[in-house]
Amino acid sequence: QTGQPITPPLTHEDRVLSARFSLDGQRIVTASADKTARVWNAHTGQPITQALRHENQVLSAQFSPDGRCVVTASEDKTARVWNVQTSPLATPSLKHHSEVISAEFSPDGLRVVTASQDHSARVWDAQTGQPITAEPKHGDTSSALHHEGHLYSAQFSPDGHRVVTASFDNTARIWDARTGQPTTPPLKHDYLVKSAEFSPDGQRVATASGDKTARVWSAQTGQPISPPLKHDGEVVSARFSPDGQRVVTASWDNTARIWEVQTARSITIQHEAGVNSALFSPDGRRVVTGSGDKSARVWNAQTGEPLSPPLKHDSAVNSAQFSPDRLRVVTGSGD
Repeated sequence: QTGQPITPPLTHEDRVLSARFSLDGQRIVTASADKTARVWNAHTGQPITQALRHENQVLSAQFSPDGRCVVTASEDKTARVWNVQTSPLATPSLKHHSEVISAEFSPDGLRVVTASQDHSARVWDAQTGQPITAEPKHGDTSSALHHEGHLYSAQFSPDGHRVVTASFDNTARIWDARTGQPTTPPLKHDYLVKSAEFSPDGQRVATASGDKTARVWSAQTGQPISPPLKHDGEVVSARFSPDGQRVVTASWDNTARIWEVQTARSITIQHEAGVNSALFSPDGRRVVTGSGDKSARVWNAQTGEPLSPPLKHDSAVNSAQFSPDRLRVVTGSGD
């Protein structure tokens, strides 16, 4: 509402690459290039746990649905599941052969999916750390959850039965989360795919690509169900509204755009540098953006008008997310 900070800065020793609320809005987990993730009280800004340490940059960190655990993804070739009450590792490290770019819990919190630069995604038991899907055979593109290029992200469907991956090989792919086998043909772009996300009902997938487009696909058939959603620069994310009727895209052409999926009509939101993230509020009425112009902004999702002054940092804002109660925003920055 006011754009004023609620807590002191949540300080790391290097760039903050992501910041997320817990589902109850009481805590925040941050991931940093200083090789740690940290858990904070969302009201006071005080740390709740010791630093969750890796041997290289931590690229993402996310709470489990019940808030008891955090999963981190790191350039040290591992993801790790932590008990946030006590901070020790809850499972053995989830190991890949190259950097792990993202790690996400399943909706029931019982599994984790990881995406790696070793060209693979893997599904793991969140309690034991044991793999559920087989390790892909290097160079065998028919093996489970395997791409021909680096992966940028992997995400479960809302029912937890499927996984969607986004890759440097110009495709996103939809897989059976139990067997690791593809359920549709590849979702093809003309350049690398930076993100892929299921709609809230699991019926569609939105992808964002370096080919300057986002696209919406049927999650059942893998066929496009909208025209390409075009920007003038690389599109780095595409996220559905809570009702699934709209998509917000973030692009390095200095804009975010809010699209009606059926018509591809859009509203443009302007920043002074590339937009690194754009997300709807939980009620779908607002959008928050984070930009290389050192600010985050809150916007009316119907009109594109700003609803807050710029939320200013001293460096690029890499991520911005609403709290579950819609009243707060957490931002992560290179400062």
